[in-house]
Amino acid sequence: MNVSLQTKLLVLILTLLSSVILLLSGTFAYFESKETEQEVGQLALQVATTVSLIPGIREAFHTEDPAKIIQPMTIQMKEQVGAEFIVVGNKDSIRYSHTQQEKIGKRMVGGDNDRALINGEYYTSKAVGSMGPSLRGKAPIFDDNGKIIGLVSVGFLEEDIHTLFIHKLRTYGIVSILVLVAGAVGAVLLAKNIRRDTHGLEPKEIAALYRERNAILLSIKEGIIAVDEKGLITMMNNSARKLLGVSGRKTQVPVQEVIPNTEMYDIQRNDIYENDQEMLLNGKVVIVNRTPIMDKNGIVGAVASFREKTEVTEMINTLSEVRQYSEDLRAQTHEFTNKLYAISGLLQLEEYEEAIDLIHSEADVHGSQNRIVFEQIHDRKVQAILLGKIGKASEYKVTFSIDPTSFLKPLPKRVAMSDLITILGNIMDNAFDAVAHKETREVTFFTTDIGKDIVFEVADTGAGIPDDVDVFQRGISSKQGKNRGVGLTLVKETVTRLGGTIELHVPKSGGTVFTVFIPKEEKRGEEG
Repeated sequence: MNVSLQTKLLVLILTLLSSVILLLSGTFAYFESKETEQEVGQLALQVATTVSLIPGIREAFHTEDPAKIIQPMTIQMKEQVGAEFIVVGNKDSIRYSHTQQEKIGKRMVGGDNDRALINGEYYTSKAVGSMGPSLRGKAPIFDDNGKIIGLVSVGFLEEDIHTLFIHKLRTYGIVSILVLVAGAVGAVLLAKNIRRDTHGLEPKEIAALYRERNAILLSIKEGIIAVDEKGLITMMNNSARKLLGVSGRKTQVPVQEVIPNTEMYDIQRNDIYENDQEMLLNGKVVIVNRTPIMDKNGIVGAVASFREKTEVTEMINTLSEVRQYSEDLRAQTHEFTNKLYAISGLLQLEEYEEAIDLIHSEADVHGSQNRIVFEQIHDRKVQAILLGKIGKASEYKVTFSIDPTSFLKPLPKRVAMSDLITILGNIMDNAFDAVAHKETREVTFFTTDIGKDIVFEVADTGAGIPDDVDVFQRGISSKQGKNRGVGLTLVKETVTRLGGTIELHVPKSGGTVFTVFIPKEEKRGEEG
């Protein structure tokens, strides 16, 4: 018989709730009966004690007819406190007052007066009196010399006590029924909520999806890791374990224990998606995609997929380099075309001297720059990048100068063209952006390989970078706008992979200076 999850939950919750309510109601009824009896007994004793201390009651004992004084007083007090009777008797238990007038002068019944008349105790007792079973409060009456001269007995019929208890129980019974109804409604809502959370799937369907999920994860060649909102690993497939070099399930452990340089916390905190990001993982360069896991309440975790860097990635990098050269050449061509048009215009206007001055000016600038590029910088990759940036600076109306003391021999083969484009390209582009809206637009480049390190330095006359901004952290940037805070992160990652360091300096005069140090020789144990 197939029973739906909603029906199972409803029956289970209602059965459990009914059992708990019945158990609690029975226990409560027992303690409530005892408490009600105790409360009534305390009230009877308090009233009896109060009556025994009334001076008028004590003085009436010395009159010829005590009942004449005591009876009206006790009848009035009985009505006020709601007692069934207030009986005052002498030391021989002869009544001076009673609810029923005809019983005055007769002996008190019940046989429970000795503790008050003999021992002078204040107490409660149960006895069967002339009006039936009752709960009584007893108090002795003392004269001025401390001698017992009588007692007071205040009683409540047990029948009335039971009626009071049943009245309370009826009220609590109504509350219990309301709780049961509320529980039933809550059970229905809970069942619907669970069904909604499971997208209307039954347990068998969920189990089938779980098996299919495991089969899919096993068949995927990419490594996949999922974490919850606390950063604890909830899932890791076999490919991920192989790439990370770990064994076992490794679930419910912090992700930083498995991936020390993880950025999955940033994905959750900043609600960003990252695609095709490079990172060094277990000594291997991998391509990572990171995505936050969302539900209706917000971010509840993150998932990352990663694979080793392949020839496809190398091809993408090569295409990116070609596109960058193309853009730089286009900028350079555009700028020279504009200048040729200007020279042509000056010649047509017969402004020959101005045309010659412009030609000499351009020749001097480019001659000086080109001489440094070709005569002092002997690495073809760096030359290509500098020539492209010279054209770009010209288009942006930025004065880009190469320090005349720069000198560089061919770089080691381990420093690839893609690495130089990432490092120099990003730093120079940031420098151009920094001075784009400044009155003084100057960017200076310096390089040298004297010593054990290859040094690249780029300085600009921009606004500088605030001390509280970590520009090397992904997603953090001193510039406004979306999709910022990525370039310098890639620069730092690339420099670190090459075994080098990058320094940031903000001079008091303004601007920013980035200095990159890359060891000429690969450090032992460093991954290439």
